[in-house]
This record gives sequence, structure tokens and C-alpha cells, in this order.
Amino acid sequence: MRGADSTLRKKGHCCRLCPFSPHTCQFLLIDVESQFTVCLRREGRTVYQQVLSVERPSVLRSWNWGLCGYFAFYHALYPRAWTVYQLPGQNVTLTCRQITPILPHDYQDSSLPVGVFVWDVENEGDEALDVSIMFSMRNGLGGGDDAPGGLWNEPFCLEHDGETVQGLLLHHPTLPNPYTMAVAARLTADTTVTHITAFDPDSTGQQVWQDLLQDGQLDSPADQSIPSQKGVGIAGAICATGKLPPRGRCRLEFSLAWDMPRVMFGAKSQVYYRRYTRFFGSDGDAAPALSHYALCRYSDWEERISAWQSPVLDDRSLPAWYKSALFNELYFLADGGTIWLEVPEDSLPQELVGNMCQLRPILREYGRFGYLEGQEYRMYNTYDVHFYASFALIMLWPKLELSLQYDMALATLKEDLTWRQYLMSGVMAPVKRRNVIPHDIGDPDDEPWLRVNAYVIHDTADWKDLNLKFVLQVYRDYYLTGDKGFLRDMWPVCLAVMESEMKFDKDQDGLIENGGYADQTYDAWVTTGPSAYCGGLWLAAVAVMVQMAALCGTQDIRDKFSSILSRGKEAYERLLWNGHYYNYDCSSQPQSSSIMSDQCAGQWFLRASGLGEGDTEVFPTPHVVRALQTIFEFNVQAFAGGSMGAVNGMQPHGVPDRSSVQSDEVWVGVVYGLAATMIQEGLTWEGFRTAEGCYRTVWERLGLAFQTPEAYCQQRVFRSLAYMRPLSIWAMQLALQQQQHKKASRPIAEQNTGLNTGPKEAMAKLNPE
Repeated sequence: MRGADSTLRKKGHCCRLCPFSPHTCQFLLIDVESQFTVCLRREGRTVYQQVLSVERPSVLRSWNWGLCGYFAFYHALYPRAWTVYQLPGQNVTLTCRQITPILPHDYQDSSLPVGVFVWDVENEGDEALDVSIMFSMRNGLGGGDDAPGGLWNEPFCLEHDGETVQGLLLHHPTLPNPYTMAVAARLTADTTVTHITAFDPDSTGQQVWQDLLQDGQLDSPADQSIPSQKGVGIAGAICATGKLPPRGRCRLEFSLAWDMPRVMFGAKSQVYYRRYTRFFGSDGDAAPALSHYALCRYSDWEERISAWQSPVLDDRSLPAWYKSALFNELYFLADGGTIWLEVPEDSLPQELVGNMCQLRPILREYGRFGYLEGQEYRMYNTYDVHFYASFALIMLWPKLELSLQYDMALATLKEDLTWRQYLMSGVMAPVKRRNVIPHDIGDPDDEPWLRVNAYVIHDTADWKDLNLKFVLQVYRDYYLTGDKGFLRDMWPVCLAVMESEMKFDKDQDGLIENGGYADQTYDAWVTTGPSAYCGGLWLAAVAVMVQMAALCGTQDIRDKFSSILSRGKEAYERLLWNGHYYNYDCSSQPQSSSIMSDQCAGQWFLRASGLGEGDTEVFPTPHVVRALQTIFEFNVQAFAGGSMGAVNGMQPHGVPDRSSVQSDEVWVGVVYGLAATMIQEGLTWEGFRTAEGCYRTVWERLGLAFQTPEAYCQQRVFRSLAYMRPLSIWAMQLALQQQQHKKASRPIAEQNTGLNTGPKEAMAKLNPE
């Protein structure tokens, strides 16, 4: 959440820590130089010393590499993970618990750029041991930013409130975004902390290895290192040592913190400050305090994480794969090139802010949040995709979802009449037109928020889904938070974007038409005329406008949209329903009759918002259920033996729709949304079966843990690793909890679990905290 993440992976070392350089979206890829090493000593003699990694790199060759993976076991339930090492022949077991403060409904500690590694060591033998864990770390990314040199390290010791932390500061003064990392350990009455200030990570590493081997400690020079030379790397290491009695245990605690308070994006025209500077200052000297805070607070973080996760983990009706997916897919909220910024008072345009009473308080209090569409698709807050992913934010950090919505509303009211050519059509058109939702909030290599719409494949002002997705999210966010002020602020924007959308209903039958190109989130899948996907989103958005008009006391507008809804429902059923499902579109092409897995997206959002049945029914319930059953039969069961989720498009004779590359793909985030829709409609077994295929494919068969792709196909070819959309799995959790409330025969609004005191507050904390 803080644009930082610490992840210890199966190979035993930290391999990806954070989106470090926002303008290039470089990640702190921590490889062979950054390791944990264990040293065991009996009766004053070192008997075992091993790097806890299966790697055998070409550098640091004096170190003992190549831990046999058979002796290590990795487990993860983000934001915590643990690895168990059984040291061969030593009767010693190491367990490294990794904790990151990703805490639902917490807007302080969740912003902190820290991670904690807690080593519990168990001696199963009858002899006393001294155990040391060495934590080594390269200063920098190991790339071009390090090449100029001038990097330097220094030891530090911070004592506060009776707790002492010792470690190293790794200073990286390279502009435009200088930073300092801190590797630290907690000093207790039972532990000793030592360090080596600097060594060459590209050497053989013999001096460091022998230093540790000699006595299980490091030399601990008191002075800072000299600045690194051009082209020469620099690393440092700390070591914590404790005594391990026969059949006894000891604990060694480490932290990693990184302090990059100011941020400049690629255009370098503005300076921003990260969210955590509100609590730890913006002078660039916070790394020791961050380390101390993390090592003193991690036990509380663990308790809070456990309290949040336990209701799901303890529910025996939920399969193990779902519990893993639900929590571990949250990695992307921190790992997705994430940036969480303070909002200066003078950065909000008064002429736009004036009509939105809560905009300034929300952005000033909770900051500005951005995450990339994917690590390969570098656009912040891509809105057609956030539509799916947003369930994680609204359920766990609702204030960040509202902040993002206010940012999107601001961008909607702006225009950028700079003309540019769009790649797919070759057409020249403005970058951004007023009163239409932007595709994204900008490119980190430019100046996001200031210049939006980095996407240049299509002119998204003519896309049919973006405006509708905004309206649907606004109402859902109101429903789940009960925040009437938010709804009132968004109402004029919803009116403006729906007015812009009206022009797509060319025949005035109450149903919009697609334009004969890929004018929606499936941006390579051509859609012509009335369509299941965009037509369904349109009707759902119109239905939501009826509800919002009533809440805002505008009867004439309510009557207007009620009339549109009545006509549109008739047209949608007449033009698209074929008795089994809604046709893909109304073109004369063969793919017109394709079975689209995402055809019920409008119904999905209606049900998530407490609508879509009874008096607020838009799509006939028998038709919705029949369509979902058809999707399950064809797109799921008849595709790859039912083991890979739902293919986007399936022809009615049981062959995938190969009219475009995207119709032949499985989109993981779409499948999770489909599964949620199935659960909403009582097809719970089908929903879990559908979603399980994606989890098994991504996390097990393809081995893409913590980098879930946007898409894959039956041939196991995947596209766009580490993508935003799969966060939609939290829609499944919302659907399950809504079903539980329904079974209890209590209106959701009566459940006293919300954040606020509004009429729909119950859903605001549907996460099991």
C-alpha cells in the first residue's frame, strides 16, 4: 500500500521489494548480494555456515551457496509469509516469519516502507549452540543508477523507550530521487548485533565470509564507508547472534526500511512527498526511526493481520486454494508500481473543487493513491481495469477508493485539447475531452495526475464502458460506505458523463450501440451495435442513475432515466437474448453469437450494490441464471477440460472464439468477477469451480505466484505479468458475505459492521476483521 513491499520468495532470498524509482517503475530487485546466511557454532567452533539460498551465482564465490531446496518450505498469506529451513545434519530448524504492515482500514502503518524478518531458531539436539544470522544487502539496484558512484554506508544505533536497534544505513544520493535504506536488528539482553560497513558485492566475498566463519560475528568498524567509485558496487551486512540451549529456542529480529521521501516522475516538473512522511518527516533521515518503529510494532501487526484473516482461514466450507488466492492476490496493491502521496493544499484547482465538498478533506486526509494497470502496462489507475480490481480497495481501504474516485472526477471535468494520432485507427483526436472518464491518470514516465490518458491505442473518449463503470462504482462505493456526502459530490459528475454517453444510443431505443471497433476494455475484440457487455453495463448504469436521482431528490431526472431504462430493457432482451445467453453483439459476423464470459458484468455490479432483484430487477433473473449456466457449460467445462477457468469467448458449437487474440484468452480478473456473479445468483459450486481453474493454472501450473498475469490461453502462453484486474477476487468474498447476510434474513443495512453511520454502512467492513 505504501508503494513498497518486502517479499521473501521460494529461492530463499528477497527478490522484489518495491517500486523504487517511480518515473521508470524500477523495482528493487534484490538478488544474490542480498541474502540471509546462518552460522552455527558449538564449543567455540563454527560447525555449519550456509547461505540460505538455492542459487549458485558467479559472484561472492567464497560463500557457501546451493542450499538444497528439499530442506526449505515456503508459505504465504499476504501480507505475511514464512519459510521453514531444516538444516541438514544439525538438528536445527529455522523459521523466518516475514511481516509487512498491510493492515485493512489503517491509513498510517499501511503507508510505511518497511518489512520485518523474524527468525525463530529451534535446537532439537542435546548440545548448546551459538546461532548467528547475517543479513547482507547491496546499496542500490545494481543498475545504471548505481554506476556514477558516490554511494556510502554507515552504522547506526537508535535507543528509544528502552528498546535498542542497531544496523546500517545505505545512502544512495543519486538524483532525482535520492534515498536511504536501513538494514537493522533488534538488540536485546540475549543477542549481540555486529556489522560490516562495506564490501564489494561483485568480488569473491572471502573477507566477509571468513569474518563470520571465525567467530560468528562481524568486525563492526565504527566509521562510515568511503563513497563508492564509479562503476564499483557497494554492499553491507549486519549480524545478530544468540545462544541456543539444548532443546531450546531463540529469536533474532531484523528489519528493512527505505526512506525516499520525495518523488519526481519522469517529466521532473513537480516534487511530491510520500504518504509516510506525514508521520516520519520528509528530510530523508527517517530510516533509523522507521526501523525502530517496525521492530517494536511488528507483534501488533501480526495480531491484527491474524484477526483479519482468521475468520476466512477458519471457515472449513472454503477451499484452501481460495484462502490462498484471496489474500495473496493482494500483493498487487503494494507491488503494482504503487505510489501513495501527500496532496498539497495548493494543488487542488479551486474552480473544480468548489462543487465537491468532501474532495479536499478526503484528498488532504488520506492522500492520493495510484497503482499501475500492470508492471508491463505502465499507466496509473487504468479505470476500465480498476472497475474489476476496485473491490479490494473498497472493502479493505475504502477511503483510498473514495480518494481515487475524487481524482477521477477531477480528471473528468478537465480537458487536454492537444491533438495526437491514435495507433489503431490512425485518427487524430484530442488527448482528453471534457465530461468523459479518462482511460488512466497518466504515465509515471511523464507527469501523472497533471497529464492523463497515457493510453494511445484508441481514442477512449469514444469507448462505451468507461463512463458507465464510473457511475456503477460511485453507487457501489456509496452503498458499501453509506457516505451520502460522497454521493452528493459525485452526482453532477455522473450526470455529465451519462449525458456524454447518450450520443451512443443512435436510434433512441434506450440502448447504446458499439461503434464497430474494439471500443471497450477488450481493446482488440471488435464489437458492433448493441452488445451484451456494454449494453448490460449501460442498463445497469441507467438503473443506478434512477436510484441516485431518488436519493438526491431530483424527480425529473429520475423519470428521465426510468423511461430510458424501460425502453432499453425491452431492446436488450429483444436484440440479444437467444433463449440460452445474451449474444456477443448484433453484427453480421460469425462471432456475433459467441458466448462471452463477461456478459453479466452489469448484473454483477447491481447485485454488489444491493440492486438487481425484486423491485430493482433489470435483467430477468431466469435469463441471468441461464446465461451463467451456459457460460459454465461452454466457456468453463468445454474449455481445457474445465481446468483453466473461463475463456473469454466461446462459439455455440463448443470451439473458442478466435476472431481476436482476446476472445481466445482467459482473463483472470474477469473470471474472478464471473465467479462472484455466479455466487450472487446461487451458483456457488460453479463459481468456485470456475475460479479454481485460474488459481491452479497461474499459481501451480505456470508457477506465476505473486505475478498473476492479465491473460493466458489454452496453450499456456500468458500476457502482461503482475496485473491489476485479478484483485477482483475480493468480489467473490463480498458475494459470499452478502449471501451469508441474506441467509440470516437480515437486511445488510442492519448489520452493524460498517465504517460510517449511513444507511448502507454494513458493507463497509465486510472483510473479516
